Amino acid sequence: MTTPDAATLLEDAADRIADISRADLQIMLRRAALLLRNSGSIAFDNDIEEALRDLAGEFGKTRNDTVRFIVREWMEKNTYLPVHELDEDGEVDGSA
Repeated sequence: MTTPDAATLLEDAADRIADISRADLQIMLRRAALLLRNSGSIAFDNDIEEALRDLAGEFGKTRNDTVRFIVREWMEKNTYLPVHELDEDGEVDGSA
């Protein structure tokens, strides 16, 4: 059995507000506030989180930077963003 997430708990509390104790409501609201404060991060399933940790380690980047990198690459590859092309006439200092 899975435990309901904070949004589900809040929706349930809103549906039966007269039955919710003040203490329970305070706990749910504090959890919601914490989630909002930390909402800069996207939560993924465990298998994706594990793959992100591995990639972040390989890239030497943070988890969030790795997510940004993956999304940018995907958007460029699927032409949602312009691709950054190298200038063929530019200087490369002996490396390509």
